[in-house]
Amino acid sequence: MKTLSRIYVALMVFFLYAPVAVMVFFSFNSGESVWVFEGFSGSWYLSAFTNTEMLDALRRTLIVAILSATISTVLGTAAAVGILAFKKKITKNAVMSVTNIPIMNADIVTGVSLMLFFVFIGKIIGAYESLGFTTVLIAHITFNLPYVILSVMPRLKATDSSLQEAALDLGCTPVKAFFKVIVPSIKTSIFTGFIMAFTLSLDDFVISYFTCGHYQTLPILIYNMTKKTVTPDVYALSTLIFISVFVLLILYNIAGSKSDKKRGVA
Repeated sequence: MKTLSRIYVALMVFFLYAPVAVMVFFSFNSGESVWVFEGFSGSWYLSAFTNTEMLDALRRTLIVAILSATISTVLGTAAAVGILAFKKKITKNAVMSVTNIPIMNADIVTGVSLMLFFVFIGKIIGAYESLGFTTVLIAHITFNLPYVILSVMPRLKATDSSLQEAALDLGCTPVKAFFKVIVPSIKTSIFTGFIMAFTLSLDDFVISYFTCGHYQTLPILIYNMTKKTVTPDVYALSTLIFISVFVLLILYNIAGSKSDKKRGVA
């Protein structure tokens, strides 16, 4: 049984990371072929940083990712506090069920529904272009929010409520007590929620595709390139993004481990 489990894990890891390994390997190809390795070279990495179209798409992607992660982290933290403030369990469960819908829903359904909604609103207000930067940002905030809430809420539940009550007794206002007592105790979970939201926003394609309009992000640009010819500079830039996301996931796991340890102590 252990042997079968190990074989299963090995196959799973292989099918997950073999395409990534191929991408990294051919990003160092000296030729333009993406299936014949002609020699080792780092020239495509230099080419990636001189490709203005890709760099502009990357800049737009990072702007959306940073803004959506920041806004969803603030809103998600506030929402987690508000959900826990509900006294009736049925109300709390109903709100949590609604919150989890974007996670369980298929991306294509979310993307199409948001696109129709934005176009409908655009027609009402008379906007010439209904889709663009604003719609992409709102869409990313929408699907990031549940992940932030689910990241913050467990730590928020484990926080001793008497700490905030003590701060109120000592003269703090509710807002000041929240930022002085609650936020420091859940800051690790807030950070993990931010990283998760940033990572999800960075590589999103389906929802962005339906809500972007003329605002082209990097995943959409790469998808459009596959219709013609993909050069190794795309592999090089994708490799750098993969490494960045990998580092962020390591930080996410480290922060999560610290949060679990603190929760165990509490």
